[in-house]
Amino acid sequence: MVVLFSYKFAWWKPAVDWKRPRVLMYHMVREHIDGAKFNKLRVTPEQFEQQVAWMSAQGFHFVTMQELQQNWGQHPEKTVAITFDDGYLDNLENAYPILENYQAKATIYVVVDRHDRDWSTYKKAHHNSGELARELKLNDEQVKFLANSGLVEIGSHTMTHANLDKLNDAECLAELTKSKQQLEQLIQQPVTSFAYPFGIYSARDVALAKQAGYHNAVTTVEGIDGEQPDFMQLQRIKISGKDSLFAVKLRLKLGKREG
Repeated sequence: MVVLFSYKFAWWKPAVDWKRPRVLMYHMVREHIDGAKFNKLRVTPEQFEQQVAWMSAQGFHFVTMQELQQNWGQHPEKTVAITFDDGYLDNLENAYPILENYQAKATIYVVVDRHDRDWSTYKKAHHNSGELARELKLNDEQVKFLANSGLVEIGSHTMTHANLDKLNDAECLAELTKSKQQLEQLIQQPVTSFAYPFGIYSARDVALAKQAGYHNAVTTVEGIDGEQPDFMQLQRIKISGKDSLFAVKLRLKLGKREG
């Protein structure tokens, strides 16, 4: 039994160098819904507080994505960037009080046209349950509040959470530039961080994101970047609503799910 446990969780593997920053990927911080398809995207408030409390107790240094990029190579050991995709209301109602309590910074990638959209269908047409459309999203005043909080950076996640692979060059550039411009007008701050919707992107999209004026972009590729990363294709560690605290600790140590 012990051997099976060891190999499944790979707790015995050496940690990836703690001088290499970790970028964590979250979506929602809310209770699970019985029978729902996307509960992996729902980390409960209790889970999130356990995770942030543990990182704080372990001496992790919390940064925004902008800070992560600007100071790359100069961060202390155990630097972590918490990120949230999409712009859900629970990021303010449930996650923000926890961030504030531990003075932990985060970056929220906001979809500009985010209300009443079930963007899961843009990736897979059969995901037509409307589950994500029913999730409440941040309104503009709440986005501004978070941007001015001193703890949260607002990044872009396109205008409509588009599947960039299905767009031509002009459409893709419009999704990238218009979202950046509208968010900047809203929060009166530069928006320089970006997240590729669904983690679907190509070399063209990387080039267009640079052209649009973004300085860094995150993917859904699991891992921990090295000393000289491509700032437009940063890896992240996925945190699932199904993960135990033990599993999250291992993710932070190793960069990805083992076993």
